[in-house]
Amino acid sequence: MTSPTTSAEASPFRWPAEWEPQDRVWLAWPHNRETWPDRFGPVPTAFAALIRAVAEVTPVGLLAAGPLAAEAHRVIGPLDHVELVDCPTNDCWIRDYGPTFVQDTRDGSVWGVDWGYNAWGGKYPPWDADLAAGERICGTAGCRRLVGRLTAEGGALETDGQDRLLTTPECLITDTRNPGWDAEAVARELHRCLGIREILWLDGGGLEGDDTDGHIDQLARFVDPENIVAAVADDPADPNREPLEANFRQLKLWGQQTTPPVAIHRLPVPPPRRIAGRRVPESYCNFLMVGGRRLLVPQFRAAAADARALRRFAELLPRWEIVGLDASDLVWGLGAFHCASQQQPAAGWQPPPVPEEGG
Repeated sequence: MTSPTTSAEASPFRWPAEWEPQDRVWLAWPHNRETWPDRFGPVPTAFAALIRAVAEVTPVGLLAAGPLAAEAHRVIGPLDHVELVDCPTNDCWIRDYGPTFVQDTRDGSVWGVDWGYNAWGGKYPPWDADLAAGERICGTAGCRRLVGRLTAEGGALETDGQDRLLTTPECLITDTRNPGWDAEAVARELHRCLGIREILWLDGGGLEGDDTDGHIDQLARFVDPENIVAAVADDPADPNREPLEANFRQLKLWGQQTTPPVAIHRLPVPPPRRIAGRRVPESYCNFLMVGGRRLLVPQFRAAAADARALRRFAELLPRWEIVGLDASDLVWGLGAFHCASQQQPAAGWQPPPVPEEGG
């Protein structure tokens, strides 16, 4: 399903793509042991590796309230380019409750769109601290705050920076998030807050083991305005096979019809892995682009599949530093690097970049 947005007046906002200049990347220190039941031990160390990999190329704002700040300092080590922010959280998945930062095309300023949040449709109470964190982040960042009328997780939204958006209906048009809203009403609100003009509603299905109802950042991501990587499953016996193939076919058709056209590239998921009898939702689409030059790709201790994913990104982004980083412990919490981060674009509006030939 594809839909243009309609609105009585043009939005002044543009949501920059993840590869554009960034002021900082926001993260939140992990502390909720229920997120990683019986396996929390290695998580802080894994998270510290992520923070260091980001901070090497762009500043980090790290939410860590009270004693968590001292713990983060101890585990991470020297905190150059990392600002600790005393802000309580319920969980670390800041992509989903942090603001979506946009540029105001009238003056170049950055705003934070603070959506409603209810822990993926009310699945994991309490979420009060996460819901309140967006306002605190905007205040710390020194940017104006725009209250979104939708309940929307950041992992459910993906843009090319040129007014196009990928999402799934299961994460927005549902009674658990937005009762009474239809696709047209959602599209108008996404236009108002993000400047979106075209939406692809990807409806083939999500990953086995995913508790988000199908976040797009596990399924399909732009790497530039003319290229998308899409999660697929090569094994015919994998339960993910048919849903992901349906998504791929839908993306291919849309990619030929939209302007500019978009090439869709297969990005196979690793072989199924289970922890405590439950499949973990491993996808290389949960990468993170930082500083306009470094791509952090989750690795799942599946040697052949991990290496194949790194090669695919190196082919698509030859001018980027491709860094594989272990995410096999984090993913027991049902998320990886993109879920755990939220980028803040640099101020100063400029037209969306035109990609150079060859990446």
